[in-house]
Amino acid sequence: MKKFTLYFFFLSSILLIQSCTSNTEPVSEKFRVAVIKYQHETCTFCPGGDTKIEDWTEVSAEEVLKSGSFIKGFVHSANNFDNVELIGINSPNSVFGGSSRSWNTKESFEHFMNIIIEDLKSKMPVQGVYLALHGAMAVRDVPRPEAEIAKRVREVVGDNVPIAGSFDLHGNEDEEFLKWSNAAFVTKRYPHYDAFIQGGRSANFIYRSMKGNYVATTATRKPPVLTATVLQWTGQSPSMDIMERARRWEARQKDTYVSVFYGFPWSDVPDIGATVHVITNNDQQLADSIANDMADFIWRVREDFAGGSYLMPDEAVSKTKEAVASNQTPVVLGDYSDRPGDATWILKELIDNQVEDILYATLTDARALEKLKQDNAKPGDTFDMEVGGYTGPQAGKPVHIKGKIKFFGPKWSYENIAAIEFGKNNLLIITPTYEQIRLPERLRFDSINPDNYQVFVVKSRVHFRRGFDETGYAKTILVVDAPGPWFGTTRLDALDYKFGPISKLYPFEKTN
Repeated sequence: MKKFTLYFFFLSSILLIQSCTSNTEPVSEKFRVAVIKYQHETCTFCPGGDTKIEDWTEVSAEEVLKSGSFIKGFVHSANNFDNVELIGINSPNSVFGGSSRSWNTKESFEHFMNIIIEDLKSKMPVQGVYLALHGAMAVRDVPRPEAEIAKRVREVVGDNVPIAGSFDLHGNEDEEFLKWSNAAFVTKRYPHYDAFIQGGRSANFIYRSMKGNYVATTATRKPPVLTATVLQWTGQSPSMDIMERARRWEARQKDTYVSVFYGFPWSDVPDIGATVHVITNNDQQLADSIANDMADFIWRVREDFAGGSYLMPDEAVSKTKEAVASNQTPVVLGDYSDRPGDATWILKELIDNQVEDILYATLTDARALEKLKQDNAKPGDTFDMEVGGYTGPQAGKPVHIKGKIKFFGPKWSYENIAAIEFGKNNLLIITPTYEQIRLPERLRFDSINPDNYQVFVVKSRVHFRRGFDETGYAKTILVVDAPGPWFGTTRLDALDYKFGPISKLYPFEKTN
């Protein structure tokens, strides 16, 4: 009887302990993370007037979670955590004309920030915030727009909520963004294959920070180097080496993130040029030492990084003819400096030299498209018009094209584009604004087949390499310059900077 009593007491004690334990176990906490988008790469030297409210499209809170590669990567990684709820915030989406558009007005910035902040307030509380940014937005009277975005978000969510932003490597940033946020994740490849990856890294960082497993400690350095974006291709040294050095630091040091902004020189802002951001897990000494090393390395390779020369149109066309004669086709000519998209230097040179089998994609001319619309143009109709060359000396003169319309209608989210056949198997695609063709497959529509052409002209600095070069599609790649010291070229010291400290940045610094 005594044994039974002792056994019953022992069993009851175990059940009581288990009961108390199960009642005191913490319930899995739900983390609400706000997702905000505000991206623009601003060419303040581009003509056409300021970018206003009506030039932007908006994206709803529901749609923002599907908007762009950065956010898709963020959502993909965040969905791996059962206790994370993503909260979309009403956001601006895109600008007609993209990176060929000039200054954003302060009115438009305040308009969209009010939308963002009011929607964020209505959905509080949140335990984390993800900002899908670009880094090269320029706003009149707002010197550092991305930092201002982070600041206003911080004022709503408080000091203890982790904020992380993802960026294009063409961003212009300094230490100000990390004053109001906890981390920045920047693409390491140009062309940008890794936007999805950087969005995912942002999600993992925010989750660990919300759980208390990561205490962000940051260091920022600005090596005084300014480069044109055509020089920033990560398929060549030293750009390749800079990004590989960042990856090696991340591989060697646990919980370390190393980001490099190359800068965007066509935004006339005070923080133009290269920037290094380092984030460690509560290790300031490590953050400082890595940031110093990266800045020192960029400075050591500055001569090759900021230098480079490219073929003038006549030289490029001469080499094109040589490549065609030796069957080194397709040939791709990258018209790197033409940001508005209407420059005719290469087109005129090709026509004057009677080059055949050209697919020119694309030439900007909204006026020509409007005329075709008014004439109710259709495939097969005659085309006889001067096109391009309307934004000033840097664009050259309009070129007279006489041929037939092969395509006219809606395409690529535009109301209308046109494809004009002329000469011997030549095709000119006209768009209403700057269009950067990255992939030959984009040119495969209606009855148009890019494989039927030997020579391509694209308005692009590096992104075209994604589909035409790094896939092996083209045998000959020629990057082509323009015959003048205009915006878009590597000759940045010809530009009238009012806010960007170009005189203090290599290779344009002025010494007393």
